[in-house]
Amino acid sequence: MGWFNYFGLAIMAIIMAPNIVYALKHKDNVAENYNNKAAVIAEQIGRYGCFALMIFNIPYTYFNFWFDYAMTVYLSVNGALCLAYLIFWIVCWNKNDLLKAISLSVIPSCIFLFSGIVLANIPLIAFAVVFAVCHILISCKNVSDSN
Repeated sequence: MGWFNYFGLAIMAIIMAPNIVYALKHKDNVAENYNNKAAVIAEQIGRYGCFALMIFNIPYTYFNFWFDYAMTVYLSVNGALCLAYLIFWIVCWNKNDLLKAISLSVIPSCIFLFSGIVLANIPLIAFAVVFAVCHILISCKNVSDSN
């Protein structure tokens, strides 16, 4: 894999599609009750860092697949996680509960972290950890504060 990760682009498209559709259909229904500026800024830094590093491989910061059959494992696990993500979107589409908050924040966090580990992409791992902690916190707090 060179500087451009086509598989990462496909994974990003799969996990972004339901988010875009949901945002367009529920413009007035997006609750942002938790307003911790530091957590929100850290989440956004982690999010966009993960987005960029899932697609673009920066030379000397990633070491590509580091074990036999790593690409097969990468595609299989990320495919299963993307499928689970889409299933949870379908199941929880009109809900605003803790199941939706946890599943739709943990799964993409796992995708980013797993991808970083399998690709030995140090910056992706770092951004994934920041994103995971903040995204899960914010998602759960938004649900608990709205009830």
